[in-house]
Amino acid sequence: MTTHEPTSAVPGRQAAFYHPALFYGTEDEYLDGVGTFVQDALEQEHSVLVAVPGPTLPLLQDFVEGNRSHVTWVDMRQAGRNPGRILSMLQEFADRAAAAGSQSSIVGEPIWVGRTAAEAWEATRHEALINLAFTGRPVSILCPYDTALPEDVLAQAHRTHPVVGAPGAYRASSRYTDPHEVSRDCDTPLPEPSDAVVIPFGEQALAFVRDEADRWAAAAGLPPVRRTDWLLAIGEATSNSVRHGGGRGTMRLWCADGELVAEIRDQGLLADPLTGRRRPDPRAATGGRGVWIMHQVCDLVEFRTVAQGLVLRLHMGLD
Repeated sequence: MTTHEPTSAVPGRQAAFYHPALFYGTEDEYLDGVGTFVQDALEQEHSVLVAVPGPTLPLLQDFVEGNRSHVTWVDMRQAGRNPGRILSMLQEFADRAAAAGSQSSIVGEPIWVGRTAAEAWEATRHEALINLAFTGRPVSILCPYDTALPEDVLAQAHRTHPVVGAPGAYRASSRYTDPHEVSRDCDTPLPEPSDAVVIPFGEQALAFVRDEADRWAAAAGLPPVRRTDWLLAIGEATSNSVRHGGGRGTMRLWCADGELVAEIRDQGLLADPLTGRRRPDPRAATGGRGVWIMHQVCDLVEFRTVAQGLVLRLHMGLD
């Protein structure tokens, strides 16, 4: 059995934090790398979370056999449909384990064949931010990457993981990059819609914006139960524009590829890339509640920093 020792390839980082990328091309390589990581963690009596695409869950459950009840299993296609809410899930698991006096070992596979390019960029941002959120914590997070993924996705994995490799052959990544720089690099230009409804707003027009977004979504076919989430996200986004983005903003609405998109532009700034990536303490004055809510209810959230301020896109599927 291969032992995965918590080591670090980043000077100054505590050795307890371990964040390798596992590259696999076959089912056997997947089971060797991921299954062995899980077995080793169980033998060390760690708390174990396995968050991978649903079709691979039974393979891993069979691999660990009688120990499967000691693992928390999560279908990443569901829990991580929006990459922006994965980090919160991982942090909460690690927090619960730490409170119980246990070390955490986590398998997180945020990018799989079939992810859209927009989702893959936000998942890459998530992978970089793991290194900020868990610095110095006794947590191991293994991230599998199918070698059938696009080359640019695989290249980014080398930049977001201090350690990379294959089962039994991990090494320090020579391309590992500061997480803040990777996050800035994820601010790629967003495609322009062919047609959109444009609604400028200020503090006195917030209720009007919600009403217009509700009517537009209903006409587009968004089910009532999802419209509640849609309006919650838009309400938080537009209120943030008024409070932190210069007192006003512009919302654009359009449909594309079976989903609704709401874009909010203002003169704000997202100074901390970890904003909204952890469940906020309702008693704290540090903020982040609105962004966290957006991540929880939307299928995809995209932030871009541009010369004029901040661009936010909220995506919600019609299904």
